[in-house]
Amino acid sequence: MCKVDTIHEGSAPVSKEVSRTIPPWPGPVTNNFHKGLSIDGSQQRGYSCVSTATKDSWERLFDEGYRADVSVNTDDGGIIYAHANILGMASPAMKGLLKQSSRFRRQRSISILGVPHDAVRVFIRFLYSSCYGKKEMEEFVVHLLVLSHVYLVPQLKQECEKKLEHGLLTTENVVDIFQLALLCDAPRLSLICHRMILKNFKTVCSTTGWKVMKKSHPALEKELVESMIEEDNRQKERIKKVNERKIYLLLYEAMEALVHIYKDGCQTIGPSDKDFKENQAPCKYVACKGLELLVRHFAGCKLRVPGGCIHCKRMWQLLELHSRLCANSHTCRVPLCRNFKERIKKQSKKDEIRWKMLVKKILRTKRIAGAPFISSAKVSSLWQ
Repeated sequence: MCKVDTIHEGSAPVSKEVSRTIPPWPGPVTNNFHKGLSIDGSQQRGYSCVSTATKDSWERLFDEGYRADVSVNTDDGGIIYAHANILGMASPAMKGLLKQSSRFRRQRSISILGVPHDAVRVFIRFLYSSCYGKKEMEEFVVHLLVLSHVYLVPQLKQECEKKLEHGLLTTENVVDIFQLALLCDAPRLSLICHRMILKNFKTVCSTTGWKVMKKSHPALEKELVESMIEEDNRQKERIKKVNERKIYLLLYEAMEALVHIYKDGCQTIGPSDKDFKENQAPCKYVACKGLELLVRHFAGCKLRVPGGCIHCKRMWQLLELHSRLCANSHTCRVPLCRNFKERIKKQSKKDEIRWKMLVKKILRTKRIAGAPFISSAKVSSLWQ
């Protein structure tokens, strides 16, 4: 075996063999090289040619601690050796800590406590090569998010947020991550957590994280409960509006079918001047069949006066609604269209406002649905 002499630099052992494999130290640039410039002085932006071998070399520089001049103290007496230049360039916060440390002792050291030793090691490694392992990220994502925020490493912070957003965020840890996102100034992550909490509120309420938050941060728990109540009310309002739109669309279809029955005729009901064919194609108006039954009932009911029969009352309402949508009652074939036009003039202001609101909502709903909607111009051309 080849015997290698060992050189002690500070407190980190380094071998001569290592010195032949490590890339040049990133010191001040010489010759014609300047920050962001090539040899001829032209700017280079958005371009990187860093190879895997180079990244591996920086990983080895960290692992083997070649000429390390900083010791990072962690929990349980752990020590990680690193290089002040790299830490200072990668983290402005660490640069300040290293400046303070150099005033008191020759061998500089900083302490990162309250975080697992392995998590600190992953963090320091990222400062060297901007790389991390998949399993390491899954295990220490919370700690890495905190460290990246405290020591001002935005690239790592973005990676942690991205990993949490796309898989690492669960109903079990969402409450803890939500509180952490608020503390670490991560608005997008906090919004995603907030949405997940509201979407899975019952499940999240039974987690340990929720119970701990309820004791330690009751104000935040109260805000989440209030948000859930507001979201529930909004959901009910959305459902209500959807149901209303369905009713308005049904009324619109009923108006179309009514005109169709009295103008063209359908199945067994229609104008007296037209004969029905035995084998007619199925009617394209969905409301036509039900409306035909209602018209037949209306024609033969003995309690046809408004209020006497619920089915006749509905027919009266449809006829009045039609008259308010009809552009030309003189040529319209729908019964009582002109009579209702005259009756409208004598209605109270309150009833008039109510009917106008109904007509407006029907037309707006049909417009939103993406199909042609009734207007005075189109109605006249359709019914003449």
